[in-house]
Amino acid sequence: MARRRELNDKPIIPGLPDDVAYSCLARVSHGNHGLLEVVCKKWKDVFRSSDYSNLKAREGWCGNWLFVLTEGDNTEWIAYDPDADRWHPLPKIPTFNPGWHHDGFSCISVRNRFLVIGGCYTPEPLSPHQKPLITNEVVEFNPFKKEWRRKASMKTPRSNFACCVVGGKVYVAGGRTSSTSRGIDLAEVYDPVEDRWKELPTMPTAQMDCIGLSIKNRLHVLSDQVGLPDHNTSELYDPLDRSWRTVGDIWPFSKAMQVAVTVVRGDRIFTLVDCGESCIKRRDTDQGQWSNVGPVPLVTLTDHTRSLEAFGYGFAALGSDLYVVGGKVLKWEATGRFDIVKLNLVRICDPTVLPLKWRETRPMYGLARGAVVASATLEE
Repeated sequence: MARRRELNDKPIIPGLPDDVAYSCLARVSHGNHGLLEVVCKKWKDVFRSSDYSNLKAREGWCGNWLFVLTEGDNTEWIAYDPDADRWHPLPKIPTFNPGWHHDGFSCISVRNRFLVIGGCYTPEPLSPHQKPLITNEVVEFNPFKKEWRRKASMKTPRSNFACCVVGGKVYVAGGRTSSTSRGIDLAEVYDPVEDRWKELPTMPTAQMDCIGLSIKNRLHVLSDQVGLPDHNTSELYDPLDRSWRTVGDIWPFSKAMQVAVTVVRGDRIFTLVDCGESCIKRRDTDQGQWSNVGPVPLVTLTDHTRSLEAFGYGFAALGSDLYVVGGKVLKWEATGRFDIVKLNLVRICDPTVLPLKWRETRPMYGLARGAVVASATLEE
């Protein structure tokens, strides 16, 4: 008993007061926590203590995170820490429908929290007695405590909807509901401080399968037809006067293509278009025009002589870098048949340095590989 008391009385870091030691360890990047927890029981207790998580939250030391969800068990999110160059699993996301397939949701980061919002649950295997369930639920991942928590639900259950952050609040618009096969014109906004949703004025046009994008502190809702002939319009919402209007615009894609849009350092907008060739484009925010930045490099497999183009990958911005994560390739065999190879590759470039210089970093964690269902980033 005396021996146990002696161990508990030992300092966290010899030679430092415990409050200083807590501050030192609180600056350790989250990707290194697993390694440091095995140093000693004292450190393990520190990293898992409320004092530690509260200190990090108070100082805003959340670290930088890249969240990725790949095909397969879609409650198993993983996270990448660029400072530690490590991937690690997140706790399993809580759900009202365990074992059901979840898609059509949105994920977004706001005020040092990561949110998974809405979507559609489908029973697996699909039963004639059970129907897909479109949900309004919202769950939040706390990067300080490394745990999920339920938050206030949306007023309208929806899937395949536009979602983005404008002015520190989360805006959602359009999407699908259980009551209609067409899109909806309903929109709402979430205040993460108050944990409350409020309804917004309805959109001029109902939308489904749409994209949300924040440009100059306004919400743009892009339909799945944007980029096609005669469909270069989007719905724009201005929070200052709480009004919608339809605007003409030029977008080099449709939602039907393998595509993602991301913003680097607040004002530089990039899209990745897969239409015969994977190409990154950049938007001039003043003129609305797009220019080619460069291609995504082909994939080389060790047992295949030909370089291959990937599809189904994730696309995200973290810091000043663009990340292309996972995906698949079709590997053709001499017999005329092909295999689908799931990738765990992570490729990175700085889009401001031309020509693009791509580099590979640590592959995704464990069994995570293949098509990326969703990805998002959180920055300190």
